[in-house]
Amino acid sequence: MYIHVNGRNIEITDAIKAYVKEKIGKVAAHYDQIQGIDVILTVIKNPAASGKHIAEVSCKTNSGVIHCEEAAESMYASIDLLADKLARQIKKMKDKNLSSDKASIRTDAAESISVDEDEEEIAAIEE
Repeated sequence: MYIHVNGRNIEITDAIKAYVKEKIGKVAAHYDQIQGIDVILTVIKNPAASGKHIAEVSCKTNSGVIHCEEAAESMYASIDLLADKLARQIKKMKDKNLSSDKASIRTDAAESISVDEDEEEIAAIEE
């Protein structure tokens, strides 16, 4: 798995890159199906804009792509908000995938039980 950090209207320093990899890396540890994460950090130079520091992420997994975006007054705050949002979405996807797997296992088990019960009823009727 890789974490790739890009910047728009901002120079990506080693400190920012390390901070992103630390925060997003913790999120990536929750789910082993993540293939790669692309982070884009943007600064809006318009003085009238309220959330001037924007952080967005695209997280590629085996079952799809998760895209999040957050804006704040500082880049570190937007990265923190982004990491929290990504963690919630990954947890939701993980729970959804696990529950669908369990549902298919239950369905298979229910089908095998109903077939066995039908065979027993047929055997009882034939006797």
